[in-house]
Amino acid sequence: MSAPVLFSRSCRAVFTGFLALALLAPAQASQPDPRVRELIAQLDLRQADTPSREHPRWQSPRHVVVFRASADRLATLRELVPKARIEAASDDAAQRRRQLARADVVIGGCSAANFADAPSLRWYQAMSVGVENCVAVPGLADRGLVLTNMQRTSSPPIAEHAIAMTMALARGLPTYGRAQQAGQWERGAFGNARELGGRTLLVVGLGGIGTEVARRADGLGMRVIATRNSGRLGPDFVAKVGLPDELLALAAEADVVVNAAPLTPATTDLFDAEFFNTMKPGGYFINIARGRSVVQDDLIAALRSGQLGGAGLDVTDPEPLPAGHPLWAMPNVIITPHVAGNSDRDDERFWLLINENLRRYVAGEALLNVVDIERGY
Repeated sequence: MSAPVLFSRSCRAVFTGFLALALLAPAQASQPDPRVRELIAQLDLRQADTPSREHPRWQSPRHVVVFRASADRLATLRELVPKARIEAASDDAAQRRRQLARADVVIGGCSAANFADAPSLRWYQAMSVGVENCVAVPGLADRGLVLTNMQRTSSPPIAEHAIAMTMALARGLPTYGRAQQAGQWERGAFGNARELGGRTLLVVGLGGIGTEVARRADGLGMRVIATRNSGRLGPDFVAKVGLPDELLALAAEADVVVNAAPLTPATTDLFDAEFFNTMKPGGYFINIARGRSVVQDDLIAALRSGQLGGAGLDVTDPEPLPAGHPLWAMPNVIITPHVAGNSDRDDERFWLLINENLRRYVAGEALLNVVDIERGY
C-alpha cells in the first residue's frame, strides 16, 4: 500500500476522533440572562448536585424540538445553541414523529407519545410543574435520560389564586356575586363573614407552591402549619412542619386546608371522608394541585353536611367537570378551570428557566429543577 494512502487514512482517523471529541465536549458557555440570578433567589430554584457533563449520556445537543414556541422564542434558543438544529414541533403528526425520531432534546408537555417517538432522547424539559404523565411512562427511569420541569415558576400566581379563593369564601363573595347578577341588594345574604387573622391554615406539600401560599397566609396574620416529605424544616413563617403520617393530626387544627402536593401514588385519594371529618367543622378546602388527590364524592358529602364550609377548586377529577355534576350547583363552592398558574408575568419566568437550562445543558453545567423520576417530582 502506498504511503499517500496510509497518510490519508491516518488523517481521516485523526479528524474523526477530533470531531467526536468536539461533539461531546461542552460548548463555550454563553452568559446567563441577568434576570436569572434574581429568579433563582426569588423562587429558591434548586440545581442538580452534579454537572450535566457527568451524566453518562450527556452530549452537546444536535437536534432540539420545541413545542409551543413563538418565532422570537426559537430565535433566542438558537442563539444559545448555534451548532444545533432547533425547530418548532410540527402540527402535522407524521412530520412531528419524524422530528422527534431525530431529537436528543425535547422541550414540551408531558406526553407518552413524545417519549415513544424520541428513541435518542437525552434530556426532556417538561413545560409543566406536575410531571405525573411523564413519570408514568413505562420504563422511563431505565432510559437514562434527564427530566426537568417548571417547578416553582408558577408558584406566585397559584399561591395568590389559593388565597383569593380562601378570602372569597370567607367574605361570601360567591353569594353576593349571585345576588348582583340577579340585581338584588341583599346585605344579609351570606350571614357573618369570617376574619382570617389568627386562624390556622394547613399547607399540604410545603414545596415551591406551598411555601408561597404559606408566605401569603402569614402576611394575612394566619397561623400556618404544613406537611412535607423531606423533613420538619421550614421557613420562619411556618409555625409547625409535620411529616406525611401526621396529616390527620394537623388537619384537626386547620380552619383552612390548601392542597399543594404533587400527584403520586401516596397522594392519590389522600383527601377522603376521614380527612374532611377530622378538620374543624365549617373549614375551607382549597385545591390548586391535582383533582385525583381528592375522593370527590367524600368532598361533596362533607360540603352538603356542613362539615366543610366551602371549597375552592382549580382542579377536579375529571377535567373538565361534566355538565350536571353536583359541584357546579353548590353555593359554597368556587370552581376555576385549572387556570391558577396564569398571570401576566408567568410566561417570562417560564422561558427564563427554559433558556437558562438549555444554556446550562450546552455548557455541561448543573441543570435546574431536575425531577427524581422514581419519586415522581
